[in-house]
Amino acid sequence: MPAMFLHRRAFLGLMSSVALLPILARASNAAGSGVDLIILSDLHSAYERMAELLQAVQTHVAAASRPQVILFNGDLFEIGNVVAARSGGEADWAFLGALAKLAPTVFNIGNHEPDLDNDLAHFVEKARSLGVTVLSNITDKRTGQLYTDASATLSVGGLRLRIAALGTNAMGTYPKPTRELIDAPQPVDWARQNLPKLLQAGDVNIVLSHAGVVPDRDILPIVPDGTLMVGGHDHLTLVQESGKTRYVHTGSWASLYTVATISAPGEAARLEQRPVDRDGPAVPDLKSVITTLLARHLTPEDRSIIAQCEHARTLGETARFTAAAIAAKAGADLGFIGHTSFGTGLPKGEISRYDYNANLRFDGKIMKAEVDAATLAAILARCNQDGDIPLATRTGDFLYSAPTPVAEKQSYVIACNDWSAINRKSYFGREDLAFSEVADLKLKALVAEALNKA
Repeated sequence: MPAMFLHRRAFLGLMSSVALLPILARASNAAGSGVDLIILSDLHSAYERMAELLQAVQTHVAAASRPQVILFNGDLFEIGNVVAARSGGEADWAFLGALAKLAPTVFNIGNHEPDLDNDLAHFVEKARSLGVTVLSNITDKRTGQLYTDASATLSVGGLRLRIAALGTNAMGTYPKPTRELIDAPQPVDWARQNLPKLLQAGDVNIVLSHAGVVPDRDILPIVPDGTLMVGGHDHLTLVQESGKTRYVHTGSWASLYTVATISAPGEAARLEQRPVDRDGPAVPDLKSVITTLLARHLTPEDRSIIAQCEHARTLGETARFTAAAIAAKAGADLGFIGHTSFGTGLPKGEISRYDYNANLRFDGKIMKAEVDAATLAAILARCNQDGDIPLATRTGDFLYSAPTPVAEKQSYVIACNDWSAINRKSYFGREDLAFSEVADLKLKALVAEALNKA
């Protein structure tokens, strides 16, 4: 497995660029009351914005008038990023170490932490060595013990923060070798048994959940009013208010971060979500580390141009384009593909294989099925949840669909990638869809072809 250690010169250079900021922040924070919680989640080795995200967090911490705590809710790494894989996550570790120098940093283990080294014990050890507080409710089957504590208590800004953390039990989302080493409990059952003991009235209660929206919805009634609950895993951007409790997802791929300000125990957190511009200011040392790693690890094949985009597309636009391309190539009425199949949207201009793979994360076969009009209507009611969707109707990782179906047909042919077909219950909401493979079609190739024809 790749070694997960920084080159000393790169790491020390990055650390020196932020070393003075905690001192300055502490001096300026003395007059402030309460605490700012800087929330990050689901970065997935997003090297196109990682240095820009670090600059935004640095700037906020340096200018803050109250103490800061950084909450990272899982998925630092991405095995699909060949530079991350080939370098052992050198830039990712530099980023995490820099965060820990800025402010107390608490990290909840997600399902991608074992992407680059399949043993979570190694992640815990390395992250702790950087000064990070690592939390998880996942058990190491080899020892029968938790990999790390499932909760922590911090005293910050005159407040006591009680932080509890839980992961996803969707075992298929962990690397295959890791599945044999871990036991991830059912999230709602674990929450019922543990959160009443871990969260206490009179303190600031925080839950970091990488379980996803569907179990989180059943966990929310368990937590005390005034809890800040941070969701992840589904790559969503949302804020849900219930009494004084706040439930927040802060997107993915370093596209934004959230600042939650809490002034007193039991008070509702004030939330501000801040976008990160991929062309914005960046921490020079981390930018240099990433540039050097790209030069060192990208092959001519990785750099080869495989598609052209006449204009930039958001994630949602890219996903709908992909769904329509699947339908057209498969001869179907509608195409479908899952939200977390994508990292970020496509930039304008030439798209290298490396950048393309950061956008469309997974390849796969194409599957088809025939459905009647009533079945299609029920499926479409679950799709395209990237708008203002009530929490009660969210399904977590949802399907995009395109194009708009032709009206008044008795039956329709639908097509999707094989992951969506395999997981039809969670995506389509039903088990009775009879999919068959479309011969000689692969997802990434057909989408690249469609982009070049657009």
